[in-house]
Amino acid sequence: MKKNLAYALLIMLIAVTSCSFTSKINKSFETDDKDKLLLDLITYVLERGHYQPKDINDDFSVQVFNGFFEVLDPSKRYFLESDIQEFEKYKFQIDDQIKNKDISFFDMVHERLIKRMEEAKVIYKEVLSEPFDYSIKESIDVNYKELGYSASRKELKERWRKQLKYATLGNYNSKLTSNDVAEKADASEEDKEVMPFEEDIDVVALEEETGSTEPLTPVEAEKKSREDTMNTLNDYFDFIDELERKDWYVQYLNTIVEVFDPHTFYFAPDDKEKFDTSMSGKFEGIGARLQKKRDQTKIMEVISGGPVWRDQRLEVGDEILKVGQNGETPVDIVGMRLDDAIKFIKGPKGTVVDLTVKKVDGSVVVISITRDVVELEESYAKSAKILKDDHKFGLINLPKFYVDFEDYSERNAATDVAKEVERLKEAGAEGLILDLRDNGGGSLKTVIEMAGLFIEKGPIVQVRSTGKKPEVYDDKDERIQWDGPLVILVNELSASASEILAAAMQDYKRAIVIGSKQTFGKGTVQNVIPLENIVRSNEHGDLGAIKLTTQKFYRINGGSTQLEGVKSDVVVPDRYSYIDIGEKDQENPLGWDKIPPASYTPWDGFIDYEATVANSMKRMAQSEQLKLIEENARWIKKGQDETTVSLNHEDFKKELEENRDRAKYFKKISEYDSKLTFESLKYEQELFAQDTVLKEKRIRWHKDLTKDIYVEEAVNVLEDLKKSSVNKARLASVKG
Repeated sequence: MKKNLAYALLIMLIAVTSCSFTSKINKSFETDDKDKLLLDLITYVLERGHYQPKDINDDFSVQVFNGFFEVLDPSKRYFLESDIQEFEKYKFQIDDQIKNKDISFFDMVHERLIKRMEEAKVIYKEVLSEPFDYSIKESIDVNYKELGYSASRKELKERWRKQLKYATLGNYNSKLTSNDVAEKADASEEDKEVMPFEEDIDVVALEEETGSTEPLTPVEAEKKSREDTMNTLNDYFDFIDELERKDWYVQYLNTIVEVFDPHTFYFAPDDKEKFDTSMSGKFEGIGARLQKKRDQTKIMEVISGGPVWRDQRLEVGDEILKVGQNGETPVDIVGMRLDDAIKFIKGPKGTVVDLTVKKVDGSVVVISITRDVVELEESYAKSAKILKDDHKFGLINLPKFYVDFEDYSERNAATDVAKEVERLKEAGAEGLILDLRDNGGGSLKTVIEMAGLFIEKGPIVQVRSTGKKPEVYDDKDERIQWDGPLVILVNELSASASEILAAAMQDYKRAIVIGSKQTFGKGTVQNVIPLENIVRSNEHGDLGAIKLTTQKFYRINGGSTQLEGVKSDVVVPDRYSYIDIGEKDQENPLGWDKIPPASYTPWDGFIDYEATVANSMKRMAQSEQLKLIEENARWIKKGQDETTVSLNHEDFKKELEENRDRAKYFKKISEYDSKLTFESLKYEQELFAQDTVLKEKRIRWHKDLTKDIYVEEAVNVLEDLKKSSVNKARLASVKG
């Protein structure tokens, strides 16, 4: 869970430049083995460039040993106890192997893993060939981390049996339910937001399954649910079979680097390209998301505004059979790895790709598409006008602090937010909300420029490298684009660059921060270093890159946001309130500390900061909606803490009904109506005539915003700030 979350929050605070030590390399990397070269390069960079390097010793070796098996076999359904005992001889030797460019530990584990996975294919098919008896009283503990390894194949098969029975139970129950339509309503997206368990309940219409509206018998339902689970596992192992040795080796390398801290990460060449795309929000290609299922490569989504969207001949569900380059002989991609197929389909702007496509209707056609730059709009800032009585306010949602590493002058978060601020000013906004909830961070440069939109000039953040004095990063532009009331929304997943901006505005008393008790707590800076920059001569091609923690950042008041995050001025509960998802819950986080404050002057914008915060806290304490949200958060936590699950159908139904009753109770959360009105700005409304997909996305977003009590309270705070600024300005005028 923690490793997965750390990966999901990769897009944290990234410096644009590379580490200076790469120009001072005086070591020669002499090996013809690419795997050994990568190990040597990565450990060299870690030992000399990491902010807080660790000794590669026996303790380090133990962490790598334990971490690697946790990554490879988290459910402990591949390796046997005897395997682990055999591998134990390496437990205190991995550090020596790293120093000697020895990868025999990895080779041995990888070879055994592939063998055990082949055996697992036999086991799961054996298990799923026999009916499950849901009438017997038995349970499963899903806290796999505390589980030991199986002592024998018989014990391992029993583990698979329980895990697959658990995976199948919800599906079995849904197939027995005759009122399918009601089941679907109960399992709507709104309910999922308040459900505490991630049950794999696949509610499928009976007529789709059987061609009949008659409910399935228990025997039919049990058989069909096993077939569904079998298909899911077949798809999973098809994916596993496509993985190559190098893919597993990347896992090993990242197990090593993550011992240094949770945000240091090795990118294989393809992963680096995906990282760059996620940071810039754009790529060059045809503008479609693809999905591999068995041997088929299908279009799962057409990206609005892209070449495929403009061409209109391809649609979701179409299968790509062959790929040709501008009239050349096409390549058959049926059965090809998805990543490899994508390499043929993507390409530079202006080039032509010929796609042999099996349409949804069964016809086969060749469609030529001219590639172009595709922008992922969901990655970019978007704004809305808020109407309350006779007043107008503005909201800007920023998913991440994006940037194009190759060309900063291209689209980036700072310039986009500046444009949205200007548009909202022209629309008559009297106050501004900047929504940084779920924003995992991004570029350091963009956050400094963005902070400068709201203050005259001054320090924004302090950054310190190992053994050096802190550097103060200032906004030197005296222009203020927005001097009106400002609220910043955050939650537990607001991280890194989000924390810099929220902290700076809080220290200046420029904005009121509303949200979780504290933000994520990531106070470190990473540099992305291409490994080929370190090797003088390289015959192995692209070696990928390492995202390396090289610095820590500090608030202008001197405190670090590392571990502690930013504490909201107005604390409100949300569904994450009791879940362990912050930096302090990751593996190997760096510690908290503080440095002397920078020299800065708090905002003098006639804001009655303390009174505004007090009024908001009073309103929040009286809110029935927030009390309900907090109750829901405690229920979610309780559900996650209960790791023993019954595999008896009657017990399952009883628990499911209890959960559904509670879910219906908490459904009131999603029925909340703030009575606020949200509208797109004029420039966006003009786009709707050509882009109905964008229009639909905005309609859904605005609908969600009307149910958002945090946005409603932000508007209330803006009103208070506006009143206090007018009153203080009048008072100052009288005194003058």
